[in-house]
Amino acid sequence: MTGRSTARNQVGAGDLLELVRSGRAITRGALQQATGLSRATVGQRLDRLFRAGWLREGAGGPVDSPLGGRPSITLEFDDAHAVVLAADLDTRHARAAVLSLTGEILAEHGGTLVVEDGPEAVLGELGCWFAELLRGTGHRPDEVCGIGLAVPGPVDSETGRVVQPPIMPGWDGYDIRGRLARAFTEHTGAPPVPVLVDNDANLRAYGEQRTGYPDCSAFVLVKVSTGIGAGVVVGGSIYRGVDGGAGDIGHIRVGAEALCRCGSHGCLAAVASGGAVARRLAEAGVPAASGSDVRDLLAAGHPQATALAREAGRLVGDVLATVVTLLNPGVLMIAGDLAGTPFVTGVRELLYQRALPRSTAHLAVVTSRLGERAGLVGAGALVVEHLYAPERAEERLLALGV
Repeated sequence: MTGRSTARNQVGAGDLLELVRSGRAITRGALQQATGLSRATVGQRLDRLFRAGWLREGAGGPVDSPLGGRPSITLEFDDAHAVVLAADLDTRHARAAVLSLTGEILAEHGGTLVVEDGPEAVLGELGCWFAELLRGTGHRPDEVCGIGLAVPGPVDSETGRVVQPPIMPGWDGYDIRGRLARAFTEHTGAPPVPVLVDNDANLRAYGEQRTGYPDCSAFVLVKVSTGIGAGVVVGGSIYRGVDGGAGDIGHIRVGAEALCRCGSHGCLAAVASGGAVARRLAEAGVPAASGSDVRDLLAAGHPQATALAREAGRLVGDVLATVVTLLNPGVLMIAGDLAGTPFVTGVRELLYQRALPRSTAHLAVVTSRLGERAGLVGAGALVVEHLYAPERAEERLLALGV
């Protein structure tokens, strides 16, 4: 057998699904052209996807042949065959949602959930939220294909465990995937489903890049809330580093002496995060205990909060000048509790002053489009991309018996 024939035979149903989902080939003829497979083989592979309920036929497309004839029937990913659950944890608040496979939020819930209460309690409560959301949408628990979770700490993507998280006491090395899968089963009665966990800034960046800037090959999102973290998307994929520590810019030393929650002195998060601004306001007699309190004060136009937010933005902008010089992104997005005009103004002042003009010539500094939903959208997308990737799709089709 020739190498070319072997390569053709290795093109499975999962590869065809990927071509359709990405829009690179959405007719049978286009799939034949893209893969080199025969018409009969393409038909066999597609039949498996139709039987699984993953594909459907759409409207007729343009006529392929210049000689005319019937229009080609287009193929579409059928997002109605399953749903995804997603949750986004902050230090004192969380959001949970049911999403379609194409990222539409079908229902969501937000409320107080204190990460310091520990993983057992927090993840158990999320299981309860998920069950209530499913009941509210009318979706059965067995329609859930996976769960995505965003957490405010560094995550080892291989294990789904957080690694030495400065603001998540009691979570270091904990089996988040296992506990959340059990919580889902305890509250719904359905079998466990795959659980994927990633850092919240990573998933916010992923959600924002995919929905608003799909053509941006280097995208950076900086989340400034209780802490400070960055998510980086390069070539359409999250860049995590070797063990999930990429983007942890809140712990870059900036020369100050303030004590950070990580135990070191002079971290950026210790002087420029929402928590740091809240502490300075509280010391001045202004009631503020968290980044969300600062956000509310900024929304009300509080002069002292506005001045401190701009000062914090300048500190962050100084660090981002190095980030921009290193990564040369097309988009730098500011998100989180402090992501308003005063803070962004401060970022711009120092960023453009300190970075080389070459690094900022094609840079757009923007604020979030998805707002507080970005982490949910990113977590849902992470699950879908994992479950419907070619190799994993093949495994799942075999498990379904098609």
